[in-house]
Amino acid sequence: MRSEFDFIQNIKRKFGLGRIGDDCAVLPKDSKTDLVVTADMLIEDIDFRLEWTTPKFLGQKALAVSLSDIAAMGGEPKWAMLSFGVPKKLWKTGFPDKFFDGYHRLSEKLKIEIVGGDVSRTPDKLVIDSIVAGEVPKGHAVLRSGAKPGDGIFVTGPLGGAAAGLVLLERGLRYSPTITSWQKTLLLQQLQPLPSPLGVELRKLGATAMIDLSDGLSSDLAHLCAASGVGAQISRENIPIERKISGLKFTDDEKFRLALNGGEDFELLFTVTERHASRLNKLPVTRIGRITADAGRIEILDDGVLKALPASGFRHF
Repeated sequence: MRSEFDFIQNIKRKFGLGRIGDDCAVLPKDSKTDLVVTADMLIEDIDFRLEWTTPKFLGQKALAVSLSDIAAMGGEPKWAMLSFGVPKKLWKTGFPDKFFDGYHRLSEKLKIEIVGGDVSRTPDKLVIDSIVAGEVPKGHAVLRSGAKPGDGIFVTGPLGGAAAGLVLLERGLRYSPTITSWQKTLLLQQLQPLPSPLGVELRKLGATAMIDLSDGLSSDLAHLCAASGVGAQISRENIPIERKISGLKFTDDEKFRLALNGGEDFELLFTVTERHASRLNKLPVTRIGRITADAGRIEILDDGVLKALPASGFRHF
């Protein structure tokens, strides 16, 4: 079965939709500024389960996933639009108001104006659509297509925490004041994520390509390399893994697979030239590899052996 990524590439080629392919669309605003605009859909029982979360957690997550796309372009978010379709059984509860409270709380914290949207009824499941727009200096949006051979590959934070939180939810754990500290940390990374605050600074420091880690490191690195027409080599020992995962008593291989393929960490994966790499010394980022000229060939150094790295992150189809 073809994936959603195959579908997107097909319509790009068939209809000449050249603007599609990055975390955001880049549109001209004026002589000094471009707009970066993203749309994200969350579907009940595909992207979330109501019995696992709270309305306020879900509201914040709906905005955070869009803000992460803006960060990946090096943009400053400015306004948001929220649309959602609600089944009648949910409308009769206080869910919609609490959901909007969560969305609004994060928008207020980050000074993002909510300017519109839509509300409708669905026959069965909750459907959420978040649109966010930001700004970047003219011609300076950080695209996925800018990586060059020799660039260093970096991530902005530890990985695997959101996937570990999903494991806990699947085991029946729910967020409450009585659970342990490490369980709260992992659950909140899954249920109430925050976008990386480093997108604008990384743009200013010379990031050549960038993508947010929503599908998983292995998949998102493949997306970045495909857009740039390059390959990559990364090192297993350099990939930062969320320390709280140790509470799951997983093997080292199981922890590593969560970090490599788990997704929804909403950290940033980016590249930078060797000449500019030293600018990153004071930032909480980790170098995990380098870009190569071997287009489409992505490899991982694991225990001294260089192996092919398949894209094994999240797919809808």
